[in-house]
Amino acid sequence: MRVLGLDPGLAITGYGLVEASGERLTPLAYGVVRTNAQDPLPQRLRQLYRRVGELIARHAPDAGAVEELFFSTNTRTAMTVGHARGVLLLALAEADIPLVEYTPMQVKLAITGYGGADKSQMQEMVRLLLSLDHIPRPDDAADALGVAICHHHSTRFHALLGV
Repeated sequence: MRVLGLDPGLAITGYGLVEASGERLTPLAYGVVRTNAQDPLPQRLRQLYRRVGELIARHAPDAGAVEELFFSTNTRTAMTVGHARGVLLLALAEADIPLVEYTPMQVKLAITGYGGADKSQMQEMVRLLLSLDHIPRPDDAADALGVAICHHHSTRFHALLGV
């Protein structure tokens, strides 16, 4: 199963494509989609939609996994990330790709076994789980790979339980 993990953001959206073969996870592609802060919001959203659409067309994922929003104070940031997140959900829906959303705590728990893990612990576990020589950069790409790994673990767990 091939999963496209997405870490939404308007300025930077992380993506990570991970394929599972049995218990082995292989990273197929990862990186970020950047938009220019000087461009109007509609143009940035269109660019994000197109780039993610290109990733979907190129890699043909079987599923999409998107991190849910969690903001406690900055509502303006939450709104702009929400716009970007909506575009990502639309791109996956347009391609008829099944989608699952995970909270940051669910991702941390699936990757490290601890829902309060810090960023460096997460990044190191992503590196180890994917047998990479280095921690994926930038952070948004590592986060997206983590979301994809979380989905693989969740799917495998549910299959074992027969749910």
